[in-house]
Amino acid sequence: MTLTELRYIVALSRERHFGRAAEKCHVSQPTLSVALKKVESRFGITLFERTSAEVHLTPIGEKIALQAERVIQEAERLKDIAGEGKDPLIGPLRVGAIYTIAPYLLPRLIPALHVRAAQMPLFINENFTASLTEQLHGGELDVIIISLPFKEAGIVVRPVYDEPFCVALPNGHPLGTYKTISSAQVAAENLLLLGKGNCFRDQVIEACPKLSEPGGIEGSFEGSSLETVRHMVASGAGISVVPISAAKSWPQSLHLLQIRRFSTPQPMRRVALAWRVTFPRPQVIDVLHAAIEDALPSGALKIAR
Repeated sequence: MTLTELRYIVALSRERHFGRAAEKCHVSQPTLSVALKKVESRFGITLFERTSAEVHLTPIGEKIALQAERVIQEAERLKDIAGEGKDPLIGPLRVGAIYTIAPYLLPRLIPALHVRAAQMPLFINENFTASLTEQLHGGELDVIIISLPFKEAGIVVRPVYDEPFCVALPNGHPLGTYKTISSAQVAAENLLLLGKGNCFRDQVIEACPKLSEPGGIEGSFEGSSLETVRHMVASGAGISVVPISAAKSWPQSLHLLQIRRFSTPQPMRRVALAWRVTFPRPQVIDVLHAAIEDALPSGALKIAR
């Protein structure tokens, strides 16, 4: 089938009327009708049931119309790709970000990126590092924002910023009397962690070595997200270690939470961009990196060059 024939099928499947479908396709009604009859005759199938009042798709017609829409969309995508070849900053960018970064970076990044690349909309996927890595390898994502360490064959990594950790305490907690808190003090408390599979959980355990000892995290409660952890801390369920960008984004008006910094050496994570070595738009990476530097999450530290 030609793209023109596919467009006729899609138009008639939507309009359910030959006259309106022909008008949508900018052709005469006889032209559209004859073209569709030829398609049906060529394949020996009936796509549409025709009555004097309306047109109905047959079961096979439903399937073909659905696939025709997909083919037309992909054909249009070819035009977009060709345009991207002329200007790499034109066309969508498929970005993945881990759960503990996306909510605190993206609201600042989007406006900054729009200034630098107004014709490059982002399609965003929040997920765990393992899932984002798989999608990156499979070509479903163009670039991902993750925390280090991260090493994958065929993937390029570029650090962007460092982010200190801090301690979230319920109001009135004894540790709130300290200006800074040590990792040993954290490990001795009833600690709230993110669930397994989240890399930030592993980084917290690494930052507090006693948690790695036998029974170190025994009895710890888990939250599905940093926002869930925030509510648990505010309710008095325990304390938690969180990225400073999350802590600074939380409302302080209810006075149910207090945030304290770690004492030196202050644990932190390094956030980076990762993309396939074969990614055909390297200029996009430079622009994305610069936009993130323009709009660092609150409390994050730019990496010295």
